[in-house]
Amino acid sequence: MTDAEDLVADIEALGGKLAAAKASITKRFIGQERVVDLTLTALLCGGHGLLIGLPGLGKTRLVETLSTVMGLDGSRIQFTPDLMPADILGSEVLDTAEDGTRAFRFVPGPVFCQLLMADEINRASPRTQSALLQAMQEKTVTVAGQDRPLGTPFHVLATQNPIEQEGTYPLPEAQLDRFLVQIDVEYPDRATERDILLATTGTMDEQATAVFSGGELLSAQTLLRRMPVGDSVVELILDLVRTFRPGEPDAPAIVRETVAWGPGPRAAQAFMLAVRARALLQGRLAPSAEDVIDMARPVLTHRMALNFAARARGDSLSDLITETAANLSSREAAA
Repeated sequence: MTDAEDLVADIEALGGKLAAAKASITKRFIGQERVVDLTLTALLCGGHGLLIGLPGLGKTRLVETLSTVMGLDGSRIQFTPDLMPADILGSEVLDTAEDGTRAFRFVPGPVFCQLLMADEINRASPRTQSALLQAMQEKTVTVAGQDRPLGTPFHVLATQNPIEQEGTYPLPEAQLDRFLVQIDVEYPDRATERDILLATTGTMDEQATAVFSGGELLSAQTLLRRMPVGDSVVELILDLVRTFRPGEPDAPAIVRETVAWGPGPRAAQAFMLAVRARALLQGRLAPSAEDVIDMARPVLTHRMALNFAARARGDSLSDLITETAANLSSREAAA
C-alpha cells in the first residue's frame, strides 16, 4: 500500500473508533451531540476545552464519562477563592525516617493526571489561575524550583457559570487563549430532557465503557495532524481570523465599529486542528469550508471582545461571528 492509502485506512479506522466512543458517551450523557463533538475535538487536537453553562446541565457527568471512554486518568478540582497553587500542584513535605534522618518528599496534587476537570475555574484567584496556566501551556509545573512533567496526554476541561459572577475572577485573555475551543452547554430540548429523566431517575444507571487508551489517543492526535487541508480551506481560515482584527485595512466596517481586539495567530492554529477533527468525527478524509464556518464560534468567541459601545448597545459577539463568517464564505464561494 502507498503512504496515501495507509493514511486513508488509518483515518477510516480511527473514524470507526470515534463512532464507538460517541455511542458509549451518549449512554450516560444523553443528547447534546454538539457538546460531545466539541469536547472530543479538544481531545483529538491535543488541546483544552472551556465549557460554559448553567449548573445542572451535565458538565461534570460529561467529563467523568469522557475520562472512562477515552481511557484517561481523571481528576477533579472544585475551584474556590481560597484555593492556593499548592492545592492543585502539590507540595513538598518533610519526612522523618526511622533512623532520625529527614528528607523532603514531593506529594503530587490533583493536576498530575491526564484529564483534569477544573470546576468553576473563574472562582480561583489570579495566583492559582497562573499556576494552572503554566500546566495548560507547558504541560509541566515547577514546584520548589524543580520542573515536573504532567500526565501524557494532558487535557483540561474547565467549566464556568455564565450567570453567577459574584466572587469570581475573570479569566485573563492569555489563559482564555490557551483553550482550543469554547463549548456552550445549552438547555436540552423537551424530548432530550424526557430521555434524561427516564434514564437517570431509576434504579439502574447506564455505564460507559472504555474505547480508547491514553496511547491510542496520542496516536489519534498524531494522525489528525497528518490529515490534508486544501489551500482554499487554509485561505478561508486566514481570511476569517484576519477579518475580525479591527486594525486590519480590509476589516469590515462592522468589525472596526464593534470589536475591541481580535484573535491572534493561535486562533488560526486552533482552526487548522479543529476543522480536521470535525471532518474526522463526520467520517470524512479532509476538511471543507463548511467545517471552517461551523467551528468559527467555538474557536473565536473567547479570543476576541466587543468594545464598550457595542456592549452598551447589547450587541452579540456570537451573532457577529456567525454572520460575518457566513458572509465571508459566500463572497469567496461566488468569487
